Amino acid sequence: MTEKLKFEVRADKVALITFNNPEKLNAFSNDMLDAYLARLQECGERDDVRAVVVTGAGKGFCSGGDTGGMGAGEVPRTKDVKSGLWDRIQKIPQAVAALDKPVIAAVNGVAVGAGMDMALHADLRYAAKSARFAETYVRMGLVPGNGACWFLPRIVGVQKALELLWTSKFLNADEAKDIGLVCDVFDDDKMLDEVLAIAAKIAAGAPISVRLIKRLVQQNQTMDLRSSLDMVSSHMTLARLSDDHVEAISAWREKRTGNFKGA
Repeated sequence: MTEKLKFEVRADKVALITFNNPEKLNAFSNDMLDAYLARLQECGERDDVRAVVVTGAGKGFCSGGDTGGMGAGEVPRTKDVKSGLWDRIQKIPQAVAALDKPVIAAVNGVAVGAGMDMALHADLRYAAKSARFAETYVRMGLVPGNGACWFLPRIVGVQKALELLWTSKFLNADEAKDIGLVCDVFDDDKMLDEVLAIAAKIAAGAPISVRLIKRLVQQNQTMDLRSSLDMVSSHMTLARLSDDHVEAISAWREKRTGNFKGA
């Protein structure tokens, strides 16, 4: 692993992943991407992780890829550009989607380009008042390589997504909330604690319900109503026959917090 990524599993079953390259506003390198992918996969396998919070160290969430060497040296070969995305960067959104646990972005400071995409991958996004968002690929003569063209229209609508992608317009935290890009905005010094508290509340819920709901919402993006209801009936069968359901009913009747063992 690399020091450019911090990882902690808290007692409340929330994993905290921190991009840790503050000198460059957490621009990512290959070793950071590899470590991030490995930690996401680890979170999927660990029973003591029920929710994941992703944030950045210092004054930025993530400024995208480290472009310091871009344009220098030989022109890259076509296959190297393609494989550099598919074999490394683009494994990240696929890993977040495959993780049947909530992933929450706590966006502090700047989130631009592929760094904004890192926030888009998350199931929920919250922002500090200092947060700034922009899709800056056009400024570099590039196209979004980390999933923005898939995620952004689904979050803010096609028209707004195209405006942001074509103009590289910066949004402040309140503007991001107004268009539904983030759920809420918090003071900088309180943001991470607020988001961790939200994650802890979700993590305290019935794990099977939480995981199946994420799966259903994802699957329903490309399903007709009949297919959706058919799949829901199958997932409901799993939920109704689970120990989580039995414990949830007992906790409700006894007016106490559930003690869930999970899947």
